[in-house]
Amino acid sequence: MKTTYDVKLGQIQQRTDRGTPAYIARWRVAGKQRSKSFRTKGLANAFLSDLRQAAKAGEGFDVATGLPVSMLSPERAGPSFLEFAQAYVLGRWNSSAARTRETDAYALLTLIPALVADAPRRPTAEELREVLRIHVLLPESRRAALTMSQAAALSWLERSSLPLSALGEAHVLRTALDAISVTFAGAPAGANTVRRKRAILHHLLEHAVEQKVFGSNPLDGIKWSVPKAVTVVDPRTVVNPAQARLLLDAVPKVGRKRGARLKPLFACMYYAALRPEEAADLRLRNCRLPETGWGLIVLEKARPQGTKRWTNSGETHESRSLKHRADKETREIPIPPVLVAMLREHIATYGTAEDGRIFRTSTGGSYSSSAHSYVWQEARKLALTTEQIASSLAARPYDLRHAAVSLWLNAGVPAVEVAKRAGHSVDVLLRVYAKCMDGQQEQINGKINDALNE
Repeated sequence: MKTTYDVKLGQIQQRTDRGTPAYIARWRVAGKQRSKSFRTKGLANAFLSDLRQAAKAGEGFDVATGLPVSMLSPERAGPSFLEFAQAYVLGRWNSSAARTRETDAYALLTLIPALVADAPRRPTAEELREVLRIHVLLPESRRAALTMSQAAALSWLERSSLPLSALGEAHVLRTALDAISVTFAGAPAGANTVRRKRAILHHLLEHAVEQKVFGSNPLDGIKWSVPKAVTVVDPRTVVNPAQARLLLDAVPKVGRKRGARLKPLFACMYYAALRPEEAADLRLRNCRLPETGWGLIVLEKARPQGTKRWTNSGETHESRSLKHRADKETREIPIPPVLVAMLREHIATYGTAEDGRIFRTSTGGSYSSSAHSYVWQEARKLALTTEQIASSLAARPYDLRHAAVSLWLNAGVPAVEVAKRAGHSVDVLLRVYAKCMDGQQEQINGKINDALNE
């Protein structure tokens, strides 16, 4: 459907050349004359008033029929953006990880309330987001029952959501892009957040192209600069081996038991470059732990944390295949004797969960990311100087993984081997860790100097 905003409303003319008088409402759309006959002048006036209100609200007019989008029959207007977005999320549900579902929904919590007509009695943005979060964007079996006010908010949204076809108009797409550029509180959104939400909008519109709603992705025709995001590791966050040992030694001093249980998990992130979710699913059968010498970890699964409403099990943690790997694909990481000893001691002291997981709470669960963060921040206070605590040095547990990969690269381990152990592709590895590859500047400068003196 092609729409336009080139609309000019005319007058009502009375026609008396027939037995029954008729009143004709006239208007022009995209330069083409339009008219519609009514039996009374009041009906004709009401019709022109509806056209005037639609034009005032910024609605597009269908070039083929001359009518505003809101007055088209459902068959002509096609699905609303709300309906299509809901179908998009639910159609991807079974093939998506919990975090992907949550990321998709988070973007649509911004986009759906923004792409609506200017209708009266609009609910608050938070009320609309809550209805989407607990009901609309979930499978039927997971939807919460709505209160009267929530049902009213959903009804308003269903009536006011713009047709999907309206996204073929530049000004509507710019409304969407403006919406994803700010947080729910109205502050400028981070570059990574904006890029993720735009990618989801683009993919949704690609799906609309497949459904023959658009001939090509309308977002590709919008001149809009995607904000640049930081994609490389900041070397200021990377600890050296001495600092890593101080931090790991401080972890057991946090709390009565939690710190002691988490020390070898953090050690896996530093000595084996495991991601937190990979360490969380590490099982005894995945480990070869000899009494002396190097050991081996063979990763099979990861255990990411998600929100219960988005996971298959309804629990916050569930096992999935490794990141960027096919189902049942594994990754082997040789581990140094210091980590072998820590894991052996930990298993001897605490045993394993019923399913073989090495790292578990006292009740057999998985530690939350907030628990990781709390213990880590307390350990930083114990191990680092005041200046270092205020800096970005090892600000997050994940920075231990960055430190591990940086150490391997600077030790001269071939990039292919580092990428294999860390679970990266070589090109991503070199791009992400480019600023952390130290110790080569003098050698490079010497080669340049020799060339200049030839």
